[in-house]
Amino acid sequence: MTHPFLDLPPLSAGRFAAIEDRVARLLGTGQDVVVMQGEALLPLEGAIRAAAGPGTVALNVVTGPYGQTFGNWLRDCGATVHDLAVPFHTAVSAEQVGRALAEHPEIDFVSLVHAEAATGNTNPVAEIGEVVRAHGALFYLDAVASVGAEPVLPDAWGVDLCVIGAQKAMGGPAGVSAVSVSERAWARMAANPNAPRRSYLSLLDWKERWIDGGRKALLHAPAQLEMLALEACVERIEAEGPGTVMARHASAAAATRAGALALGGLEPYVYEAGDAAPVATTLRTPSDVDASALVARALESDPALPLAAGGGALAGEMIRVNHYGPDATRGAVQGCLAALGAALVERGVKADPEAARRAAEEAWERAAGPGLSEG
Repeated sequence: MTHPFLDLPPLSAGRFAAIEDRVARLLGTGQDVVVMQGEALLPLEGAIRAAAGPGTVALNVVTGPYGQTFGNWLRDCGATVHDLAVPFHTAVSAEQVGRALAEHPEIDFVSLVHAEAATGNTNPVAEIGEVVRAHGALFYLDAVASVGAEPVLPDAWGVDLCVIGAQKAMGGPAGVSAVSVSERAWARMAANPNAPRRSYLSLLDWKERWIDGGRKALLHAPAQLEMLALEACVERIEAEGPGTVMARHASAAAATRAGALALGGLEPYVYEAGDAAPVATTLRTPSDVDASALVARALESDPALPLAAGGGALAGEMIRVNHYGPDATRGAVQGCLAALGAALVERGVKADPEAARRAAEEAWERAAGPGLSEG
């Protein structure tokens, strides 16, 4: 028997390169883009290990758990690391980054997460990029959660290493990811004796054997299904229009925040709406309500709702509404608010699900305008 997922002709180098080119157009970048054959942790770790070493002095911005991970990788590479940590309920500012760079003028590497889906905040990368560029440091950005939900512009923002993944706002597969690499980032890697070589983590292998070879021969057999899924999700974004996709995410975030405020019993975890990521809204539960238990009860009504409790130490107090990709819709937002409202009322918490429904509806209409009123 034949099967559409199994009986496929081999993915050619030309098709692979064409997919990379489509990703580059999505990012508006003229930099080299390497599509890597694994979840985004692969290029995230590979880029740090390629560009950082014992002589590196890094400013690592921590606005959530991924920032903490990057600091660990940098230290493991032998870099001197200065952490700039801000509370997870807010965003870092360009002024804070500028002060940290002024205090440590020897810094030559800056790592930042654009949007932290785990905590629901997003950082002003354009403004931070200006500060980093003026300082002259290499700029590494995790845009895995943000791409598709808000602008990601490596060239305009001076980002040297920009890592994206398809599994969140892009609505694509988790098993493939990409990184755009500037010329000076390639030079930094080439000068780093500790950069991975002959390794699955190695970006330099892709540079020397794939890009420098004219993208004619792949390093190894590609993850064919994931590559085709990545191509399909980029094609879908192109067809809908990146601006329309981002507007839909912004509407979902505005509606979720407004609905939660009107519901009662919950409050936004990220204090300022301007610091809140369009990819996910995080909510704080009352001190006597366990977030994990509340989410579990809410999901009993519909297990497909994009709801989750916070990770680790936040599991008892934080709820995440993951309105990204196919869940950046009015129906998903209203479903989450209704289920959370019913679960709160059941636990004796004063909540008004109908007020939440109306507030979310009105906020969606205001944010979307006529073009997305049916989203």
